Parts: sequence; structure tokens; C-alpha cells
Amino acid sequence: MNEQAKPRRWLLASLALNLFLVCAIAGGGWHWWSTERAAAVAAAAHQPRGLRFAADGLSAEQRRTFLAGVRVARREVAPSIQAAQAGRKEVLRQIAAPTFDRDALAAALAATRSADIAVRARIEASVVDFAESLSPEDRETLARGLTRSPLAPSTATPKPKKP
Repeated sequence: MNEQAKPRRWLLASLALNLFLVCAIAGGGWHWWSTERAAAVAAAAHQPRGLRFAADGLSAEQRRTFLAGVRVARREVAPSIQAAQAGRKEVLRQIAAPTFDRDALAAALAATRSADIAVRARIEASVVDFAESLSPEDRETLARGLTRSPLAPSTATPKPKKP
């Protein structure tokens, strides 16, 4: 056997083994990175959202008080909630009607909007009343909880529109 053929075989075998190891490490790293990222995205997606979870960082007694206040506010505006739901149905009915009546649609939208505003104003007032009774640290905790709520202003930056 040729003297040069032996080292060349070992060199090719070593190169193949090293290539296999590099690819295995890269693939394992990519798999770890993608599953970690997917887990973080899933955790963020399943984070409790909504007003009922806004006081989760507060004490149990404060949470009960907060939820009771919101519940009372919702009971007080139940007719407005029903009016808003009926208004949305009317809007859909007007849009699907065989003849388009712009004035009727505008009136249904205005009625729905005013009912929604009344509901939101009363529920926001109950949150303000509750926040007034909290210490500064607890208000900060409530504010963090409200950032997950539909009442919180959006912190996302708007994407520029394509021309």
C-alpha cells in the first residue's frame, strides 16, 4: 500500500468526523435556540390579559375589592352593554341589507359608540376609585397589571405604511 494513501484516508476520515460534529453542534444549538424562543413566545401569548387579571400582583383582599368594584360597575351599565350588543347586531344587519342605507348605518354606529363609551367610562371610573385607595407601590403594581388590559393605551409603535 502506498505510504501517502494511509495519511490521506485518516485525513478524510477526520475531516468527515469533524464536519459531522460541527453540523451536530450547530443543529443542536439551533434547536435549543428555536425551542427557547418558541417557549417565550408561547408564554407571552398565554399571559393572562384583561381587566380581571389587572390586580393579580396585589394582595388577595385588594384583588377581591378590585373585582367587586368592577363587577358592580358592570352591573350598573348592563343596559348600556346590552344596547351596545344590539347596536353591533344592527350595524351588521344594515351592512348586509339588500339596499344600503348610509344614514341608518351611521345612526346604528353612533348608538353603539355612545353605549360603548358609557360602559368604558363607568368601568374606568371604578378602576380610578380603586386606585385612589392604594399606596403608591400598590398603584405601581396595578399599573403594571393594567398594561396587559384592554384599557391600557397601546405601547406598540405603529408600522409605517407602504406607499
